[in-house]
Amino acid sequence: METPCAIPHDMWEQLPPEAQAYMQALEARVEALEAMVQALQEHNRALQEQLYQTSRNSSRPPASDPPQSERPHRPRSKRRRGGQPGHPGHTRSLLPVEEVDEVVVIKPEQCAHCHAPLSGDDPKPWRHQVIEIPPIKPVVTEYQWHQLACPSCGTTTRAPWPAGVPSGTYGPRVQATVALCTGSYRLSKRTTQQAMEEVFGVPMSVGTISPLEQATTAAVAAPVEEARTYVHEQEVAHLDETSWRQSNQPAWLWVAVTTWVTVFVVRMSRGGQVARELLGERFGGILVTDRYSAYNWYPVRWRQLCWAHLLRDFEAMRDRGGCSEELGDALLTQAHQMFTWWHRVREGT
Repeated sequence: METPCAIPHDMWEQLPPEAQAYMQALEARVEALEAMVQALQEHNRALQEQLYQTSRNSSRPPASDPPQSERPHRPRSKRRRGGQPGHPGHTRSLLPVEEVDEVVVIKPEQCAHCHAPLSGDDPKPWRHQVIEIPPIKPVVTEYQWHQLACPSCGTTTRAPWPAGVPSGTYGPRVQATVALCTGSYRLSKRTTQQAMEEVFGVPMSVGTISPLEQATTAAVAAPVEEARTYVHEQEVAHLDETSWRQSNQPAWLWVAVTTWVTVFVVRMSRGGQVARELLGERFGGILVTDRYSAYNWYPVRWRQLCWAHLLRDFEAMRDRGGCSEELGDALLTQAHQMFTWWHRVREGT
């Protein structure tokens, strides 16, 4: 019979059976309570970690951060602020004179000192260009489609419809502008209708916008397919997904980002088959994603976890304290050093 660790074996044998049973029960209860305390401590630690989650150590948006949230602890950079030596500046350059619509020459008529008349040209005058939008007035073209009766046989003939002339009320530029407003600019159909009328002077009903969107979708089907094929052939692709609403139904907006082309698709599924659809069968490059399980089918060897997620994970490790804090600090130091070097490589310094 196993004895409690605090009682020698010879003394344990001298105890009455009732006392032995009672002490064994007490020790079992202590072990159960210790296990319960450990479980509660782990649960409390998990709750504390959730309580102190911010945008720097989790996937929560920055808007959810409490006012007292601390700024990320990042090592002070040795670089001075602003553009680095060798980095090209980004300023708006003047257009060549031959591309300007109008040139206004401003010359002084007399000397500012003695008021003598002045003439000639400044070989290097100071140039100032003003960009303005001309008054927008829609161009309306009327097609008068004639049909004439033959004087010989009496047959009525209508002229063939000119190629490229829309059969509807609006031309391709109006159609593209509507799709741009509702698509890229995310304007509502009513706001788009107001913008078309108030900004462009094009009267339009709200009900007309959906057919124009559908016509644009059909018109760009071929280049969209070319963009998706382009993604399949790239060496690096970034994939992500987010919640969406499609016809008042829950859906997901998926995106595949490459150096030159970005492809969006809306699907009712968040499963891995959509990721396979975006990448295609020929893709064999590096896939950059978060840890969502829909990407687990891709070989780990060619998969790069998003560095934004990794940095937040390192921050969360540091916030746990103890050995985890030491490991998180070490990982953050290495990550910041890596990005410092990468920025220097990217800037050519």
